[in-house]
Amino acid sequence: MDPQLKKKALRMVSYGLYVATAHAGGKYAAGTVTWLSQCSFEPPLVMAGIRRDSALYKVIRTSHAFAVHIVGKSQKKLATTFFKTAEVDGDTLSGYQFEAGKTGSPILADAAAWFECRVVDEVKRGDHTVFVAEVVAAGVRREEEPLTVRAAGFAYGG
Repeated sequence: MDPQLKKKALRMVSYGLYVATAHAGGKYAAGTVTWLSQCSFEPPLVMAGIRRDSALYKVIRTSHAFAVHIVGKSQKKLATTFFKTAEVDGDTLSGYQFEAGKTGSPILADAAAWFECRVVDEVKRGDHTVFVAEVVAAGVRREEEPLTVRAAGFAYGG
């Protein structure tokens, strides 16, 4: 298999840009994620691939919960902010205001939409763990087309 063709083909899979957040034991974590999809209607389940060497992964493993924020097409800065380690200052996470959600996960005030999840299963393969999680709360702040990896000019995968 040609590694460059494999990378190019896999990068053609459509991905959104999302910010995932979690909180456990006084520690907050957040990260921009792309490998996320709904995988069941009843119960409502999503699956999210999270890098095992990330702070976000460690906090999700402890809390067994996380929130996902839909990044709107006009919010590229929100997505890029969480490429770096999140910093907490009072009720802000890397400069974005948040409040605790139903699971204790931080809910960012600026995101177009969000949902909170409780982890029900996980699959460890490769360098990411796929968390399967039930959606337990959700909200929409404004109707906005979601930002995709391709529209933002980024590439992840391959």
